[in-house]
Amino acid sequence: MTMWNAVSRLRPTKPIVTGLAMLLVAALPARAADVTAAGLWQKSEKGKPVIWVLVVDHHDGMFEGAIAKTFPLDPSEICSKCTDDRKNAPVAGISFIRNMKRNGLEYEGGNVLDPRDGEVWKAKMSVSADGQELTLRGYVLTPLLGKNETWQRLPDTEMASVDPAIVAKYLPTQAPAMRPPAPAANAKKTTAPAPAPAR
Repeated sequence: MTMWNAVSRLRPTKPIVTGLAMLLVAALPARAADVTAAGLWQKSEKGKPVIWVLVVDHHDGMFEGAIAKTFPLDPSEICSKCTDDRKNAPVAGISFIRNMKRNGLEYEGGNVLDPRDGEVWKAKMSVSADGQELTLRGYVLTPLLGKNETWQRLPDTEMASVDPAIVAKYLPTQAPAMRPPAPAANAKKTTAPAPAPAR
């Protein structure tokens, strides 16, 4: 028996290999389709939160990211050095990631704004297979000349901590569900009893 024949006996038969390959090909895109960049993300430095980023899906394959919260929160902070439609916009709530086109777990063709200096960089993003990490790469000319930031996904319950105006702007269909309930219209009014008539 030649070496080639011995090795070929150890290999699975062609139908089994083809079947396994088809199963993997069918399962992987479905898994990738379930995982998305949409959601609330936290950027940390030295173990402390720096910003929260809300990434939204515009349902046309395009994704956008807004600064949902800054730490410490400074409501007066604006993008004074921006040169486009974001000029003098408050940093909290600013759309700073734009035009990200989804391709499975990768997002390309977009750009990212640095609100500190108004510079806009080319950008791409990728989501980890488990959907818990988002890596943003801002770059000049080519992705090779860039820098990565990796953010952690926050639980959906943290959305209640985001300014309702930001939620209304980027997730208008969710905003009504997040408002506190209005007082009941037919709640009984409590009034003091009328004084007894004098005798």
